[in-house]
Amino acid sequence: MIKAVLFDMDGTLIDSSPGITRCAQHALAHYGINEPDLDSLRKFIGPPLWESFVKYYGFSEDQAKEAVEVYRERYNVTGIFECELFPGTRECLLALKEKGYLLAVTSSKPELSCQRILEHFQIRDLFDEVSGATFDGKIETKEEVLKELFRRWSHIDPKEMILVGDTVFDVKGAVQVGIDCIGVTFGFGEKKEMEEAGAVAFCDSMDELPKLIESMNE
Repeated sequence: MIKAVLFDMDGTLIDSSPGITRCAQHALAHYGINEPDLDSLRKFIGPPLWESFVKYYGFSEDQAKEAVEVYRERYNVTGIFECELFPGTRECLLALKEKGYLLAVTSSKPELSCQRILEHFQIRDLFDEVSGATFDGKIETKEEVLKELFRRWSHIDPKEMILVGDTVFDVKGAVQVGIDCIGVTFGFGEKKEMEEAGAVAFCDSMDELPKLIESMNE
């Protein structure tokens, strides 16, 4: 029986691609790397930022962590609000709240950033909890973010929770902590990858989500 619905942030609640790609472009330029094609930087959306600097540009771990700080110089001032809610998001959240579900954000984005974005779009009050990454790196991956939510919600059985996300990182994180994941097809990930990783269902729009979750409780 699903009692709590957990949402990823980037690519699930919000289209954050303009802010993330421009900030990645800014950080790379700091190291003399010119990336004029913002679409090529969409790979920064989803995994922890430092991993992308290492994987795609050969940065050392220390250099990657420094690059994240350069990224955040722009992001915390400008990039954070270069985003928009996906269509139907507010209505979806309201519908789920009306049906009595607990709602939470579980994101690899820093928790403070998540709070600021939710407040900016005036939907913070629709969430019962917000769990995100920490700036010191102690909580960073989807698995760690979910475990932190479980700690805060120790009175709720994790088996009564379901995650909604848009990438294979969300699905794998859910599998690692023993909960199901619904994949959304309008975000930044690939449906096939999510399916292979173990997503239990998919929805093509936020409008579909409340009915899908209700059907899973029948």
